[in-house]
Amino acid sequence: MHSRRRPFRRPGVVVALAALLLAAAGGPGAAAAPPPRPAEGPGTNHATDDPFTSPRTAWWRTDRFGMFIHFGAYANLEGEYTRPDGTVCRNAEWIERECGIPRAEYEKQAATFNPSGFDAEAIVRAAKDAGQRYLVITAKHHDGYAMWPTRQNTWNLRDHSAFDQRRDLLAELKRAADAAGIRLGFYYSIWDWHDPDFADPTTFPRYKKRMYGQLAELIENYDPALLWFDGEWDADRPTNRWSRQDGAELQAYLHRLKPDLIVNNRVGKRDVVDGDFGTPEQEIPAEPVDGQLWESCMTLNDHWGYARYDSNWKSPATVVRNLLDVASRGGNYLLNVGPDRLGRIPQPAVDRLRETGRWLAAHGQGAAVYGAGHTGLVAAPPWGAVSRRGDELYASVTSWPAAGRPLHLTARAPFRITAARVLGSDRPVTVVPAGDGYDLTPSGPAPDPLAGVLRLTIEPPPGAPAGTGTGLTARSWANDSFTGPPAVTGIDPTVNKSYRFDGSPDPGIPADHFSTRWTGSLQPRFDETYTLTTVSDDTVRLWLDGRLLIDHATPHGPTVDKATVALKAGHRHRVRIDYTERTGEAHMKLLWSSPSQTQQIVPQRRLYPD
Repeated sequence: MHSRRRPFRRPGVVVALAALLLAAAGGPGAAAAPPPRPAEGPGTNHATDDPFTSPRTAWWRTDRFGMFIHFGAYANLEGEYTRPDGTVCRNAEWIERECGIPRAEYEKQAATFNPSGFDAEAIVRAAKDAGQRYLVITAKHHDGYAMWPTRQNTWNLRDHSAFDQRRDLLAELKRAADAAGIRLGFYYSIWDWHDPDFADPTTFPRYKKRMYGQLAELIENYDPALLWFDGEWDADRPTNRWSRQDGAELQAYLHRLKPDLIVNNRVGKRDVVDGDFGTPEQEIPAEPVDGQLWESCMTLNDHWGYARYDSNWKSPATVVRNLLDVASRGGNYLLNVGPDRLGRIPQPAVDRLRETGRWLAAHGQGAAVYGAGHTGLVAAPPWGAVSRRGDELYASVTSWPAAGRPLHLTARAPFRITAARVLGSDRPVTVVPAGDGYDLTPSGPAPDPLAGVLRLTIEPPPGAPAGTGTGLTARSWANDSFTGPPAVTGIDPTVNKSYRFDGSPDPGIPADHFSTRWTGSLQPRFDETYTLTTVSDDTVRLWLDGRLLIDHATPHGPTVDKATVALKAGHRHRVRIDYTERTGEAHMKLLWSSPSQTQQIVPQRRLYPD
């Protein structure tokens, strides 16, 4: 993807840690120690919560729809570069690299960058009118150019542009977003084409020092709700040496600075164990993503940054359909705009965003998106999408049927529809049990040209009362073969471990070559077929009622394994999990899902020790 006043200062540990870090940071050629590693060691579990259910991520899971903003010094070229031989090369945010612009020439054009038309209130208003509830703007893209007055170098909007040095775009956006009740996040590229210390392994620690310094500035000065990383992949021109361990250390550091921060999976290597959510790009997964929250990021036309020749805009119908598909599969939709060289969002983008917001606001149709999510009770229909919020299903119809023609809804588990209506209409909806589900026949034309929504009140399958469990018995050995007596025995409330590179089950157990066996029982709420999902590194074996369901005993990196099994509501099914850590990272998580149960770490109240 492809000395000024600093507002919004956070007190306490952020200021103290940032001050220590920044005091040690030198200029581009200064000698510097590697960034401070977290003070954890054996006994540390970096999985502090379950992102599927945590209060920390609740706003993100509810909001569903956000605005991505790609804006930087590349916008000054507006997508075109004329080479010395007169040929024209086209690109947007990658234009420096892909068009082979010499560094000195790129720096010269950046010195004329003057986004004087950047209006934070207008941008936030465009997002709010669109129904978008959070913003993510590029604080630093791959060209290394910082869009705030960083103290780490002079390659930034204050010190290397024609822009008013008294202005701070990120501070302006923060104020406008706060005033509108919209959360603000920052994109930050790990890969840096400009920093002279980035590519050389002997000087890379100096780059990391400045990187940590910039991220501390962003957290201290602007208090973002999330950080959206990019540029973690292996690459050349310049060589990218970012490693899984670099990502683990950075993630731990950031959560020490701001414990409620949400971070995407590109902080590491885009694996299921990295960050809080996955980031499919320019695509929508066909099903909920296994083992991780997710957000689909997508352009509104064909470029992330501004390209004046790109008029291939998605229609409002496409945007609404994408949003409904994403929400019905339990994801978020981060839709990008690229402001022009003056900082203005192109009018065609504003128009499409406004039309999307109009649809969400009309007839209460936003209920199909905000706070709604995946339901396994029904199969995805060919005529639209179905999301669930409590005891209501929202059937969003993008292909409205001809008069008298039914919409078939395939049921994956028994439930009753007790009421049905078209939002925005008092016309009846006929509901008839048919074959493997229901036929829904709305009367009259669609209430909206983009999509109509049927709200179905349901009586869901009965569930067992809330459990009273305390967790599973956990026995851990200081070897990876379960040999001899365990080094430590206790009760783990959940199976949710991310020891990363430095942790283990106990301070007396080293970070490598250990094993843990969890035993006890799990008690489901519903009589349904469940999917049990493990996320593991290095090995895992799982038995339920004496039957081996997951057998992945060959050492592996972060991996998702699944098994389906019929469970009985209220019954305590015997469970055993054998896990070993050999070397490197250590992860072990147990999740479940069913038609009536959305994906989550199996909670404490449903687990019982031996």
